[in-house]
Amino acid sequence: MTNIRRTLLAATACAVFASPMLAVAQDIKPRLIRFGYGLNEQSNQGRAVKVFADHVEKASGGKMKVRAIGAAALGPDTQMQQALIGGAQEMMVGSTATLVGITKEMALWDTPFLFNNSKEADAILDGPIGKKVMDKLPEKGLVGLVYWENGFRNLTNSKRPVQKFEDFEGIKLRVMQNNVFLESFRTLGANAVPMPFSELFTALETKTVDGQENPYNTILSSKFYEVQKYLSVTNHVYSPWIVTVSKKWWDQLSKDEQKILRDAAVISRDFERKDTREEAGKALADLKGKGMQINELSPAETARMRDKLTAVNATIATNVGMDLWNETQAALAKLRGGK
Repeated sequence: MTNIRRTLLAATACAVFASPMLAVAQDIKPRLIRFGYGLNEQSNQGRAVKVFADHVEKASGGKMKVRAIGAAALGPDTQMQQALIGGAQEMMVGSTATLVGITKEMALWDTPFLFNNSKEADAILDGPIGKKVMDKLPEKGLVGLVYWENGFRNLTNSKRPVQKFEDFEGIKLRVMQNNVFLESFRTLGANAVPMPFSELFTALETKTVDGQENPYNTILSSKFYEVQKYLSVTNHVYSPWIVTVSKKWWDQLSKDEQKILRDAAVISRDFERKDTREEAGKALADLKGKGMQINELSPAETARMRDKLTAVNATIATNVGMDLWNETQAALAKLRGGK
């Protein structure tokens, strides 16, 4: 009897301790997550998506699998955003700039010369202001998880070094499909042409456009050095990426599944920023080694560009809302040691 009783007690104990685990397991269903992105698999985007995918699969016990689809195979950012809103695709990472037509507050991140360095960008994006902007997405059919780093944007073209804003004259410049970018470069004197990133290399190669602007990493990974001669270090905009989820799909997930995705997004963000910054430090030297002629904008010319874009900044402030604009400026002043 003693042995039988012990066996029964052991079985009961196993059942008690196993039941919560079973409950948790029941909250994680087999899921295939199509995660689209614009750059190629060897890029900083591609590497970070893999980190995200690996964590999701491990944390879900292999039940949730991420299918990473790069090189804009699912279309440009704008097309993927609509696919997420409609529930035809689960996840993506892309530019905040292409979201402005959906959520006007995203235009805040397009402000020329908003951030002086990546430390400021991290503090604002990961803090209350970044969350406030991201929290505007669900009413539009999207859920934002984290901001990744694209980086400070710099100018390339095939005509001449840009050393002052007068040098933009006559340059046909590809910009993102975003009114702030259009207005900014038109104000500086360029012939700004909106175009999806997926069409850019061919447009540069065929001289449909003369130039473009992107961070060093993207210029390198996209091989723009093959079709562009001049690189001007302008650091005119800090450009974040944002990891988004289809709200239609997100609402079908259990709390456990949502937590797995949120945790994986944070892990991928931290990896991606470190990776991107390390690569950016090497990318400029690599671009020079590949034959690009590089010039840096002087502080005086940077100040002239800032002044020239004052009206653009005022328009951004009006569009995103003065409360959000003023809150951002106050937070930046505090970070910079202001009163």
